[in-house]
Amino acid sequence: MITIEHLNKSFDKNKVLDDLSLELHGGKMTCLLGASGAGKTTLIRLMLGAIKPDSGRVVIDGTTMPNLQILSRIGFMPQDDALYNNLTAMENLRFYAGLHHIGKDLFRQRAATLLELVGLTGDANRLVDKFSGGMRKRLSLAVMALNEPQIMMLDEPTVGIDPVLRRSIWQQFRQWCNEGKTLIISTHVMDEVDRCDYAVLLQEGRIRAYNSVDNLLAQTTNGKIEELFLRKEDAK
Repeated sequence: MITIEHLNKSFDKNKVLDDLSLELHGGKMTCLLGASGAGKTTLIRLMLGAIKPDSGRVVIDGTTMPNLQILSRIGFMPQDDALYNNLTAMENLRFYAGLHHIGKDLFRQRAATLLELVGLTGDANRLVDKFSGGMRKRLSLAVMALNEPQIMMLDEPTVGIDPVLRRSIWQQFRQWCNEGKTLIISTHVMDEVDRCDYAVLLQEGRIRAYNSVDNLLAQTTNGKIEELFLRKEDAK
C-alpha cells in the first residue's frame, strides 16, 4: 500500500501539487492520467523520495519515504532516460546489473529476456548514441526491470513506441501485475487508462477523480475517460 498524505509542492512559487491525499492499491496497476504540467512526474518523484515535499508525506508499507530499504524494491523508469551514449545496449544493462549486484549467469538470462521483450535483441551490441528516441525508451524499460522490483514507477513509458510493440509491453505490464507487482504508470494518452485497474485523474496539481477504471468509465455517457476531464472543465 502506498499512502499519500496532504502532499504540497511548489517550484519557484508555482504550485504543482495542491494537498494531494490518496491510497494506491498494492498488487494493482494504477494510471496517473493528466495533461503535461498536471503534476504526474512531480508526484512520482515525491513517491520515490527524490525530492522533498513542501508539506505532507508518502508512506510505503508503513515506512515514510525516502527510505533506502524500500527504494531497493522500486524500479523507476524516468521520462528522460538515464542511459550512457558511449556504451552499447548490453553494456548499459551490465552496468546497471552491477549496481544491483546481479550475478553473471542471472544477468545473461534476464538481459536476453528483457531485450526480447522490448524488441532490441538485434541491437544489443549497438551504441546507444545511435539509438532513436523510441529505442532509448525501450532500453530504459529493460533497465528498470533488471532487478525484478516489486514496485514499478513508470513515467510516460510508451511515448514514441510503435503500436504493435506497445501492445506487447502493456501485456507484460499486466503479467507483472498478475505476479503481484505494483505498477504506477503516468500517461497523457487517454486510451491507455483502459488497460489499468485504477486511475488517478490529475488536473492542475489536484485530484479530479480516483477510482477503479470500471467505476470511472461507468460515470461517463460515451465510455471514454476524457469526458470526466471535460465535465470538470465545464464546471469551472
